[in-house]
Amino acid sequence: MKTYHYISTNSLDLKAINDLVITDKPLKLSEDVITKIQNCRSYLDQTMESHKEPIYGINTGFGSLYNVKISSTNLTELQENLMMSHACGTGDVVPQEIVKLMLLLKIQSLSYGHSGVQLDTINRLIDFYNNDILPIVYTQGSLGASGDLVPLAHLSLPLIGKGKVCFEGEIIETKEILNKFNWKPITLKSKEGLALLNGTQFMSAYGINLLLKSYKLSYLADLIGATSLDAYDGRIEPFDELVHLVRPHNGQIKTAERIREFLQGSEIIYQQKSHVQDPYSFRCMPQVHGATKDTLKFVEKTFITEINSVTDNPNIFVGEDKIISGGNFHGQPLALALDYLKIAMAELGNISERRTYQLVSGSRELPNFLVDNPGLNSGFMIPQYTAASIVSANKQLATPASVDSIVSSNGQEDHVSMGANAATQAFTLINNVERILAIELFNGSQALLLRRPLKSSKFIESFLNLFRQDVPFVNEDRILHEDIMKSVNFLSLFKIDSETLFN
Repeated sequence: MKTYHYISTNSLDLKAINDLVITDKPLKLSEDVITKIQNCRSYLDQTMESHKEPIYGINTGFGSLYNVKISSTNLTELQENLMMSHACGTGDVVPQEIVKLMLLLKIQSLSYGHSGVQLDTINRLIDFYNNDILPIVYTQGSLGASGDLVPLAHLSLPLIGKGKVCFEGEIIETKEILNKFNWKPITLKSKEGLALLNGTQFMSAYGINLLLKSYKLSYLADLIGATSLDAYDGRIEPFDELVHLVRPHNGQIKTAERIREFLQGSEIIYQQKSHVQDPYSFRCMPQVHGATKDTLKFVEKTFITEINSVTDNPNIFVGEDKIISGGNFHGQPLALALDYLKIAMAELGNISERRTYQLVSGSRELPNFLVDNPGLNSGFMIPQYTAASIVSANKQLATPASVDSIVSSNGQEDHVSMGANAATQAFTLINNVERILAIELFNGSQALLLRRPLKSSKFIESFLNLFRQDVPFVNEDRILHEDIMKSVNFLSLFKIDSETLFN
């Protein structure tokens, strides 16, 4: 029997979305949601029959054309023209997993009964989601102001039989999909085009996707950092709970606790040390990694609020008999959160590269560049260069996009968030962090083997045994690009359960 995820009044959270991504459950509207959608559409139809005055976005033009009234006979054409004229995307194609999230989040936002869309329109979006029919959307074009107009236009074009979709690994014309499934294009009614194009689902989908990855990388940064600490013959005292209870930031306490757990039983960490202190990149992991964890919680709160909200315009309030043109599509909360996310995640990469540098520096009885016969062999000299170049690139990507604004629509849209740029920058930056951590793991694994016969904890040794099946010890120089890519792939495929991930 098929198990569904019901679109309902219950709030989506990260765990629910993560489980949806993993299980790929099909969507279905709950009965209360169906009633809300139908009631809102009926109210709008009745209002349009009796109301002769212009109502923005329903029987008027858009943006600076808000005063141009459109006759009732042209309202379907108005919606289709809106969709086609706004499909101006360029740049790279948005990854399929993010497009699928865009569909989910658009369906969720339209389900609250304040947008005036037809039930058929939402059900067709659900059909796309359930059958993995993913519209081709482009990364460039959104100002994050009237929502994500351009990418959402591309997301919505297939509803009217236009644009292209990816299906079963092939990019095809939407008409072919409609024929295959014996579907007819949706005939859009008043307001529907604007309901589909206004909204923050491009920024939100990127944000949710990147939060899921960031929580995973935060965990891995702790684990890889603990591996490097042991490989560097570091000290455990800076991770004592007492230190962190007198400066009780939640993320700091959690990081110290994790690292203590990872290193429990290590033969190296508890051996007598000849040094009394470690560099900041080791000693201050709780403070640095912890600050990133606290940032993730703030960003999560912002995005969970957003994806459980109505973000199109105008908003329809059936009970209050009001249609109000407001600004819920503006992406400022997301733009600031994405910029904050960029800065916080860039710091995980920054401190990771410093630990890599320390491991190859020839200190703590480790050989220069972690290899025999340094000179003849360059060993791990250049992976640190690679990490350093990525860290530098991330510093540039971390520059806030939200500090910029460019006037659009003849001055009507005179302050924009640039949150979509923050989203795509964050995507590149966070994937970069994964590469930096992969290089650190590559170095840490090598350095720990050089500590033999001493061993790290059972947990870390088990983790590294898995890793070394893909990336073995480096005895002499070889093409390290291949090892780095295998390290990245290892981290990408590494599974962490939801409870550990979001705890």
